[in-house]
This record gives sequence, structure tokens and C-alpha cells, in this order.
Amino acid sequence: MPQLKIAAVLAVAIILQLSLRAVWSPLSYIDFPLIVVVYIALQRHAWQALIVATIAGLAVDASSGGLVGAGGFSKTLTAYLIFLAATRVNLENTLLKIPVLAAATLLDSAIYVFWQRSLGYPPSVPFVQTMSYRLIGTTIVGTAAIYLLDLLFTEHARQRRSFASRRKGARRVR
Repeated sequence: MPQLKIAAVLAVAIILQLSLRAVWSPLSYIDFPLIVVVYIALQRHAWQALIVATIAGLAVDASSGGLVGAGGFSKTLTAYLIFLAATRVNLENTLLKIPVLAAATLLDSAIYVFWQRSLGYPPSVPFVQTMSYRLIGTTIVGTAAIYLLDLLFTEHARQRRSFASRRKGARRVR
């Protein structure tokens, strides 16, 4: 059942990535599939993170008309490095997920541009400007999205919400 949820969320992320750039061009800087990849890698599901990263990268590469495989490789390598960090350091705190998402955005952008340049594709836009816009957009939207994904996927969060009324303390009447 969790695999169906992951597939549905990934499909929505890919559709948002491909369709929102037609609505308003600054929305193209938000990397929705990377947010899903980072969330799954932070949950310490190595194979799921690698498979989702590869599928997300290849799907976006194939539809964008760029170098097919560069996005898949960059997202897969990013997922692997985040998984390694999550197994070594406790990243369960929500505040720690924000810098991890920002670092993942920078790493994904750097690897993608490295492959573009090493294979002879000239950059179509300035690298630093694009990377800074992606960093800002993906980190801001990704913070909210990771919180929502945590509510959707985590059984512990579902239990906390269901017992929230029981945890309220009795009010003292003076």
C-alpha cells in the first residue's frame, strides 16, 4: 500500500513539474520530484528512494527535451547521499529537514550542470542565477510539502492526530 501512495505522489509531482511552467514561468524553478525523492530518502528507504529518483529524473528529462539521463543520474546520486546522511545522523527533526532539502537542491543542480557541460551542452541560462532561484523556490515549497507528506505517510503522525483531543489538559477553573 505505501508503494501505491508513493507512486501517486510521484505522478502528481511530475505532472506539477511539467505543467506549472506553462502557467507561470517562475514556478519552473520548484523541483517537485526532488522534494518527493528527498522525503523518501529521509525515511531511510534506500531502494524506494533510488527507484523513485531514477523514474522522476528520467520522466522530467524525457519530456523537457534536454539531455536524457542527466536529471535521472543527478536525482539518484542525490537520493543516495541523503540516504547515507540519514542513516548516519538523526534527521527526524523537521527543522533539520530544511537544510537537507536545500543541500539536496544545490547538489542536484550542480550534478546536472556538470553532466550538461561535460557532455558538450552549452548552458542556456546563467548557472548561479538558476541555482539560487531553484534553492529558494524548492526550499520554501519543499518545507511545506515535506510536512504534508509526513502527515500523509507516517502512521505515527496519524496516531498523534487521532489522540490529540485526549492529550489536552484539563483546564483549571479559578
